[in-house]
Amino acid sequence: MKKITMFALLLCSLSVSGLYANIITITGTVVSDDKKYIGARYMGYVKEVYVNIGDKVRREDDLFKMESAEFDIIKEQVNLGLEQAEILTDVYRSKLDEIRRNQALLNRHSNSAMNFQDMSENLSITAEHTEAMLKAMKAIVKSAAQKAKEVSLISHYLEVKAPSDGIIVQKNLHVGDMVMPGFPVMILVNLNHLEIEAQISESDLLKVNEGDFVKFQIPSIRYKGRGRIKSIVPSANPMTHTFTIRISFHRDNKKIYPGMYTKIQIEYNPSSLE
Repeated sequence: MKKITMFALLLCSLSVSGLYANIITITGTVVSDDKKYIGARYMGYVKEVYVNIGDKVRREDDLFKMESAEFDIIKEQVNLGLEQAEILTDVYRSKLDEIRRNQALLNRHSNSAMNFQDMSENLSITAEHTEAMLKAMKAIVKSAAQKAKEVSLISHYLEVKAPSDGIIVQKNLHVGDMVMPGFPVMILVNLNHLEIEAQISESDLLKVNEGDFVKFQIPSIRYKGRGRIKSIVPSANPMTHTFTIRISFHRDNKKIYPGMYTKIQIEYNPSSLE
């Protein structure tokens, strides 16, 4: 009886051992697959800041507003060019009207004793030249007006808005700060596109495949879920000999945020390794 009991315990132990041998346990971190780095298109000083770290924003919400000396100079030059072109257009239009009035006056006196032929020819030449200049100035006005319209459209870039829904996780600017184009000053994370990032040993790489289902836990909020391996990044860390895997899952708990610690269990079939 004693031998039978020991044999049963040994068999149970082997069974449990075999069960755990089919599971890879690793840890990971919740990350966002949609992280946006927000900056400015023009150099200038920050005039207003409307959000803080941790604030949730909606698409097109105002984030910050800036005043740009560079933009003000461009806008002033464009408006001045348009104003000058319009003034010159009016000048040539008035001059052409005057020439045409003089031509009409000469035509009324063409039968008189005086010879107005030379004067009429000169007026015709002047009219042609003035008409050509008027046409050129109208083209300049049209171009300047288009440029002014473009500058007006660009002006909204000084009021930076949220490109999508999300939460502000980093903010590196305050009122009065100088902002340089190309340098991010805020980071916006979209909470609707969360994934889990983890490292797997090179020796276990043979046991996992893209598309495999996994179980995971987030201990801090006592959450248990199920995900799927979305990708295996084909670049090993030469120091630790690990590969990065990304796990997609459905965020059905509003308390899941980027940065949370996770425990992951990946089941595999040992027979598939033979």
